[in-house]
Amino acid sequence: QVHVMESGGGSVQSGGSLRLSCGTSGDIYRRHCMAWFRQGAGKEREGVAAVDSDGWPLYAESVKGRFTISQDNAKNTLYLQMNSLKPEDTAMYYCAASDVDCTTRYALQPVTYPYWGQGTQVTVSS
Repeated sequence: QVHVMESGGGSVQSGGSLRLSCGTSGDIYRRHCMAWFRQGAGKEREGVAAVDSDGWPLYAESVKGRFTISQDNAKNTLYLQMNSLKPEDTAMYYCAASDVDCTTRYALQPVTYPYWGQGTQVTVSS
């Protein structure tokens, strides 16, 4: 069983930055796909960024140039650096993990990931 837990959410003003962290237990880092999703109030869950075993990132268009996904395999930790935050970035952010490699077509689709964290809230005020 793989356990996933996020941390690092909070409240910031527009233009500010936050860094989310995601720790995992269980040995999934040999070949894997890891991702961040978010879900705003009354909205569907959307993929934000994903990274595969080799560190290749994939981003949603809405966050390109502002968010950076990275991973530290030695620490079993995934990160999401969020800069130039906007009020529309306000959402619950979820970390997700899969023990198979990413595919471009499905890396930002929730169905790809069997393991999920409980989420961490990010609130951006104008």
